[in-house]
Amino acid sequence: MMRYALVGFAVVLLTPAPGAAQDGDSCTVLCAPELKIEPTISFENLGSRARVEADGVVEETERETVFELLFAVGVPTQIPRVGLTFEAGWAAFSDDNLVELEFELNLHLIESDQTGGWLSSHLDIVDKFSPAERPDATSAYTHKLNFELDTALRPFNSLPEGRWLRNLETEVSIDYVATGIPKAGDDFGDVLYLDDESPWSLSLVLVLPLAPLNP
Repeated sequence: MMRYALVGFAVVLLTPAPGAAQDGDSCTVLCAPELKIEPTISFENLGSRARVEADGVVEETERETVFELLFAVGVPTQIPRVGLTFEAGWAAFSDDNLVELEFELNLHLIESDQTGGWLSSHLDIVDKFSPAERPDATSAYTHKLNFELDTALRPFNSLPEGRWLRNLETEVSIDYVATGIPKAGDDFGDVLYLDDESPWSLSLVLVLPLAPLNP
């Protein structure tokens, strides 16, 4: 299944949207995709930390700071305030660096046109396909429902049109993972969860456009 998901991601990346080949400004429902690379620092396990029992000792789970490298394909649509995003990423400097995939429905709350190009914000409903985290999982990867609130700022928006740096974004993302993470009573053999794992995390993202270079 993982192989098919990666193939699907590559197809989306390499296939132009309908009509894009004839006219870069025209589209029917799906518009020309945009490729971005997103170095990300995530602060995970925020909020109330779960208690776990290991070898008879009860302790709280630790908060984690993770550096991730994401490749994102954004697909604008003709539906007002709606977009799609497909992401592949991994923890670049971690031993636990298996690829994770995300398929997002983006609901734009504040569009950049409303702020002169400086600021935008969107709520994402995400199907996250990543390594299993529950003891009863029957496969190595599982789907997880995730909600994200992303707010992006273009610090170089005052540069002239056509400058690549003008489209660089800094982004803050608040994430809530609704399903697929450890719950109270989950027994991993050497570790027993006494509380639900925190679903909250916060990410700081640098968004670098790769194609088109001047969206």
